[in-house]
Amino acid sequence: MGFLDFFSSKGGKSGLRKQAQKVTEKYGPPENRQKVIQQLADMDTPEALSVLCLRFTVRADPGITDDEEKENVRQILVDAGEKAVGPVKEFLESHESGVSWGLRVLSSLRPAHDVVATALRLLHRLGREYSRDPEKKLVLLSWLAEHHGDLTTLQRTADEGAPAGATASPAAAGAGASPEAEAGMPGLDDTLLPLLEDSSDDVRIATVRLVACQPLTEPIRVALVELFLRDTDNARVRGEVLAALAALGADVKGYRPSVEPLIVEPYFLDRDGKVKKRG
Repeated sequence: MGFLDFFSSKGGKSGLRKQAQKVTEKYGPPENRQKVIQQLADMDTPEALSVLCLRFTVRADPGITDDEEKENVRQILVDAGEKAVGPVKEFLESHESGVSWGLRVLSSLRPAHDVVATALRLLHRLGREYSRDPEKKLVLLSWLAEHHGDLTTLQRTADEGAPAGATASPAAAGAGASPEAEAGMPGLDDTLLPLLEDSSDDVRIATVRLVACQPLTEPIRVALVELFLRDTDNARVRGEVLAALAALGADVKGYRPSVEPLIVEPYFLDRDGKVKKRG
């Protein structure tokens, strides 16, 4: 069932379906969209807020009007408070575009550890599914790297706030199987390792950059070295891997004979097999 079909399948929801179509109409007078946006804001129900989120999925001309409308929708959702949390999380789960706007809204409504937990749960699922368009993965990875960096402290906060009886995620190391409890976070290694093998160069690069912000674990060290050896014809990916290994102070133990001939300036291996950068 499509998102719009949800509204037409329940009694009394056909009006919301029509409003969903109007709020995502890219052409025609912008006043038409703006009128519907205000109508949905005045309704102030979770269903209406869900429809408002759809405005984030389309780009209308002119760009300045598009940005103004999306900012208006963002503020309406934020002003709705806790009532908007469920609709925004559902939007992030079910849509491929507009994700950065959804994250902006959620970050204004919920503490950082909940936003990070939501993003990691989405990445945990996406890393195990084929997707032709990597946009959603890239937005989530870039958001985490830009806004949160080291995720381990937030991970511990989320685990401490998990309800009694919920399985806590692996602590700072982030290794092992991830929990599915709503209040907890997936383990970092368990989430990020599959993304280091993604078919998209950009996703692998974005994952490497996020990995470089985390405390180093052995599974991640091995995965980075193996990625470096595997992407033999991809200078962009290999350059990012070398930068991450150097930033993490990682060595190439067990792989030196294979890695050393492939190291390029300004990187080199020191006597202990650690990746270093000259200068």
